Amino acid sequence: MVHAPNPHHNHETLVLKSAIYSRILLLTLIIFFRTLLSPYDTSASLNPPCLTTTTAAANDTRRSPIASAIENGIVWDSVYFVRVAECGYEYEQSYAFLPFLPLTISFLSPSTLFSFLPQRSLFALSAYVINNLVFVLAALYFYRLSIAILKDPEIALRATVLFCFNPASIFYSSIYSESLYAVLSLGGLYYFLSGKNNLSVLLLALSGCARSNGVLNAGYICFQTMHRAYHALFQNKNVTLALQIVFVGALRSACIFAPFVAFQAYGYYNMCVGRFPDEIRPWCNARVPLLYNYIQSHYWGVGFLTYFQLKQLPNFLLASPILSLAFFSVVHYAKSRPQIFFSLGFDTTIEEKSRGVVFLSEDHSRFKATDSVEKSSVRAEEHFNVRRRKNVIKEDVSNVPIESEPAAGQGYLSASVLPFVLHLGFMASTAFLVMHVQVATRFLSASPPLYWFASYIMTYPAKYHRWGYLVWAYSAAYILLGSLLFSNFYPFT
Repeated sequence: MVHAPNPHHNHETLVLKSAIYSRILLLTLIIFFRTLLSPYDTSASLNPPCLTTTTAAANDTRRSPIASAIENGIVWDSVYFVRVAECGYEYEQSYAFLPFLPLTISFLSPSTLFSFLPQRSLFALSAYVINNLVFVLAALYFYRLSIAILKDPEIALRATVLFCFNPASIFYSSIYSESLYAVLSLGGLYYFLSGKNNLSVLLLALSGCARSNGVLNAGYICFQTMHRAYHALFQNKNVTLALQIVFVGALRSACIFAPFVAFQAYGYYNMCVGRFPDEIRPWCNARVPLLYNYIQSHYWGVGFLTYFQLKQLPNFLLASPILSLAFFSVVHYAKSRPQIFFSLGFDTTIEEKSRGVVFLSEDHSRFKATDSVEKSSVRAEEHFNVRRRKNVIKEDVSNVPIESEPAAGQGYLSASVLPFVLHLGFMASTAFLVMHVQVATRFLSASPPLYWFASYIMTYPAKYHRWGYLVWAYSAAYILLGSLLFSNFYPFT
């Protein structure tokens, strides 16, 4: 008996190829532009000894051509990540860079295989290898998460390929924490939908140890808890069950916050405890001593509307494409599904509730079904094709749904997408109003609705085809621009 090929398996193969080819492309561009141009800032190779020199590696001065080439890639925030891996947290401002990436590269550096390299070069090489390999796994999780949410293999595949070539790609192939954050957050959300709550909470908690915005992933837990508690209290009339749901949700959310809070406590202990009065930093005496907030405000001038200056207009222009895409993603969803959006998902149709809408139904935690999603998608496609053939036979061309948008309960416009859209809206608002706006390109780059919406508008060329081409052009331009500027120590997002 001959078995038909599994389209899901074929798609995953394409996803893996796209992810691998995109990393090869980025690394090739980095090497090419670094060879072609001289760096704007030549301080990348500087490496003063650690303040607490406990090993010979701290003063290792071996400078082979290979080591020099690798260390020239330690630019911008990479300097801090490699320094922390090598020397620990020496300075107050270094606590702005969370420990998961430095710990990962220090533990996984293959010193026995590359003993001819100095420690700093070895850490940098390890970071490059880890981040590029991890990105491939992140792309796979992105596809599986997209399948689970959108229930449309074609749109999920297109969105994943766009993620593989996203505008912030240079950071996913450099010594930054974007790749680790992406694999932890996307993997955590995928397992959350699969009902593997303990593994999900662990990964989402670690995402908050890779990037500070990882703690916002607790919002997904809170969203589900809110809906399940409402269902238990007002539909099942079970107060005890509602309280249990709230308690469990609060406990899981606390676990996601725990690593970030523990790191702040670690910083407080190192910087404030046992110090002489004249050494005490201002934030140590605050009612809630948050080191991370103080560093962002004091050293980088991050604050509400503080970046709204005329001289920062070029940075707003640099961030305008990603912010515009985020804005239209949220607005289009809100205009298409106003009842669900403005009711925070409480006003859903009976059909959607019966299908087990993600986060909204009581029994969706038992979701296992990438395969079942695939089967339902195939059945839906077969039904679509049958209706299309019937319409063609009847010569009723006006009813042939070749480029028509899907029903509101499917794809990007389904209720399942709502928590992701809300998460994106909050992050985009924060990037625009509070942060250095140019970092919005990489800050939002791991947010699935951006790619779901872009894939959605590319699917219906009669209505949106120009915007689809524009999204691809934007991604290609920023990949080239980022590879050229960032790798040569020029400012870029």
